[in-house]
Amino acid sequence: MPEDNQQIQTVLPLRLSPRHGCNFALLPLRTRTRGPAYTLSPLPASITNDLDIDPDSEHYDILDETITLFRANTLFRNFEIKGPADRVLIYGILFISDCLSRIKPSMSLRDSEKALQTVALDHFALPGDPAFPLNALYQPPRDRMEAEALRGYIGQMRQELVIRLLNRVYADGSGKPSKVLSHISSHPTTVAEQGTLTAS
Repeated sequence: MPEDNQQIQTVLPLRLSPRHGCNFALLPLRTRTRGPAYTLSPLPASITNDLDIDPDSEHYDILDETITLFRANTLFRNFEIKGPADRVLIYGILFISDCLSRIKPSMSLRDSEKALQTVALDHFALPGDPAFPLNALYQPPRDRMEAEALRGYIGQMRQELVIRLLNRVYADGSGKPSKVLSHISSHPTTVAEQGTLTAS
């Protein structure tokens, strides 16, 4: 995994020791979506969009990291997993790849919002389920309580990632999706080639 990707592992635990489930770190998120994640404070008025957040900012979270480094990660064929935060990153990369594959060049922002919100809210598999594409990298939940906490956290991740991803894809104001991101979605990472994260 690129060295830059390790920043979230060293920075966030200093602010709040993350909980773990299925060796998947339940890191703080900057989100209004309800769920089990510790919620970071919203962006100050001086930051007009989430494209301008400094990685050293107290508002920067694992989802910013996932989206910011998504393009670079598509160039790497292997990931060195150094801890639970990397597994969050891998899940996010795979989910973003799935989302981008569903955005067609002719789709308006509203059309993409409808499509991706449906994806985010769809039933999804957890580690240990036969439909989960990366079972070799994750431990199954120890009990029902851990499974429910993990499902709630991943649900928050998916909904917030859709919001932020669409901000990036339609950032130029043209009403059309970014051609760069569309190109990336047609050249998925090794991780993304292993499947989607929506259970059939």
